[in-house]
Amino acid sequence: MIGMSMVIPFLPLFVKELGVAETAEVKRWSGLVVSGVFITAFIATPIWGWLGDRVGRKKMVLRAIFGLAVSQFLIGLSQDVVQLFIFRMLQGALSGFIAAALALVSANTPKEKSGFAIGFLSSSTGAGNLLGPFIGGMLADAFGYRYVFFITSALCLISGILVLFFVKELNKFRSSDGNVLDNYKFVFKNARIKYAMLLLVISAAGISMIQPIFALFIESKIGQSAYLATITGSVFGVLGLFQVVSSSIWGKLNDRKEIRKNLLFALIGAGIGYALHIIAVGVWELIPIRAVLGFCIGGVLPSLYSFINKCIPDTRKGGVMGIASSSTLFGNLIGPVSSGFIASITSINFIFVLSGVILAASSLIAYYHLKETKQEIHKITGIEKSKIKEEIAAGTYD
Repeated sequence: MIGMSMVIPFLPLFVKELGVAETAEVKRWSGLVVSGVFITAFIATPIWGWLGDRVGRKKMVLRAIFGLAVSQFLIGLSQDVVQLFIFRMLQGALSGFIAAALALVSANTPKEKSGFAIGFLSSSTGAGNLLGPFIGGMLADAFGYRYVFFITSALCLISGILVLFFVKELNKFRSSDGNVLDNYKFVFKNARIKYAMLLLVISAAGISMIQPIFALFIESKIGQSAYLATITGSVFGVLGLFQVVSSSIWGKLNDRKEIRKNLLFALIGAGIGYALHIIAVGVWELIPIRAVLGFCIGGVLPSLYSFINKCIPDTRKGGVMGIASSSTLFGNLIGPVSSGFIASITSINFIFVLSGVILAASSLIAYYHLKETKQEIHKITGIEKSKIKEEIAAGTYD
């Protein structure tokens, strides 16, 4: 994730380096280049997930990470913006690493520990996204934009080798029948999973709709400044930092308590956090608000993934998790597009309030439609605690 997020901040600058001069054209091609990955990934991810259920999830992780290595190398060789767009589309079609890793972790982990495992995976992803832009900016200044893609390709190649030799697929359930369409039918016939997928789209859209306008929001607070980019990045990074810290904490809570209750607190807290942005007079007031917001957001997507994981059989882990990842991608697509249009006819502050209302209101869907059975809620009883203590004393506790 460090490698993949290194290249995002300077993609518009790379577009200009490839010969696009007019400002309007730079904006148009930048939008196409960024969105191209999500379009093909939205289509391909459920297909790769289904294939993972048939041939093995580890193979899909390797396919995704080596596919990223190839696509990043080709992007680095781009001679014009059309080639860049084609190779970015190829990246979306070949990759899906997070979805594949999510399916492998879900299938490899006992259900009573799956919440923590998925939360920890989310923390790892968040840490990469937090560090990547900073490292990418330094490397781009030192070596040039093109060479950052080659470095990212090398990082993906190394990651693939590590997975090949050190990651074992323990739970090798295989699906011998069905297809991608059957996985979609399974999702839409199961009311709980269907509503969880809807929440993935809504929450991803609500969270991502702030991203395109955040720099403009900071500018409205401090005015023109030589350090506008630095201040924006720092304030934005506060959310990422607390999201990284909180995801595994929420994961542990999901293994101990009803996920629906945790999700209610996370969604309502995130909604309030976004709405509180408009009362901040300056940048300093935003830091505690962003900290609380990051902590709450860290519990939204991991909780939804954990809930879906508990509702699906082992033979459909890859296929359904692929659809879940595709739902998140769809939310990440419609969020920024809709916010740009709405902000143009209202105001930046309105977008923060709207995002807050969307997230808080979606908690009603979680409350009424994401109920777990007693068997799905793992709570450690007093008897289990005594047994665990005895096993620890005897040296047999795993």
